[in-house]
Amino acid sequence: MPRKGYNFDQEPSELSTRIFEADEADRNVMASAGLQLLALVLALCGVFGVLAATLLPNWKVNVDAGSNIITAIVQLQGLWMDCTWYSTGMFSCALKPSILSLPAHVQAARATMVLACVLSALGTCTATVGMECTRLGGDTKTKSHASFAGGLCLVSAGVSGFIPMVWYTKEIIANFLDLTVPESNKHEPGGAVYIGFISAMLLFTSGMIFCTSCMKKNAEAWLHPPEQQPIPTTKPEGNSAYTLKDYV
Repeated sequence: MPRKGYNFDQEPSELSTRIFEADEADRNVMASAGLQLLALVLALCGVFGVLAATLLPNWKVNVDAGSNIITAIVQLQGLWMDCTWYSTGMFSCALKPSILSLPAHVQAARATMVLACVLSALGTCTATVGMECTRLGGDTKTKSHASFAGGLCLVSAGVSGFIPMVWYTKEIIANFLDLTVPESNKHEPGGAVYIGFISAMLLFTSGMIFCTSCMKKNAEAWLHPPEQQPIPTTKPEGNSAYTLKDYV
């Protein structure tokens, strides 16, 4: 079946070139759509991971064995609550006191993690509108702008989620290596910190994919602008020019 939009009266070499360019453009579009779909999956995993890391109470963990196994307890401290898990199976949690009484790194972690949750959700929704495999967002230019804006939000969310993880881990390690701190008050990084690190990396990676896919399309459009069809000029048949000698 002949391809729609091609004039088969053209030279064979020119027609083959146009068909090859169209096939190559289709392959590029499919590859870009596949990358955007991968970025969307990474972004969704990052959104759920950042949300889970924000709410989990095990940002730092302290295991106190005591004199025997019966008195062994696990102390968990998070951004919003502190929990204690006894060896007998009892588990109790208590909300943290006033914000002003918390250390500076905990207050900063609260603010930046909430910001990361908001930016990641907003970036995922915006990037979905700008994806090539969706029917949202209008024309190609509008979808390209939406994809770039969503990528920026996801990159910002990744950076916002990465900063508190580094700061919080630094405080835990500094406290653990301090010889003046008793062993019972020393903690280790908990599972929420590792989840936050991985989620921040996923968000940053997905945002970079969305941004680069948009920039690549814009660069191709600038480097290879669409060829303008020459305007056919028809010469008048016969000698239709009038001269003064035709008039008496």
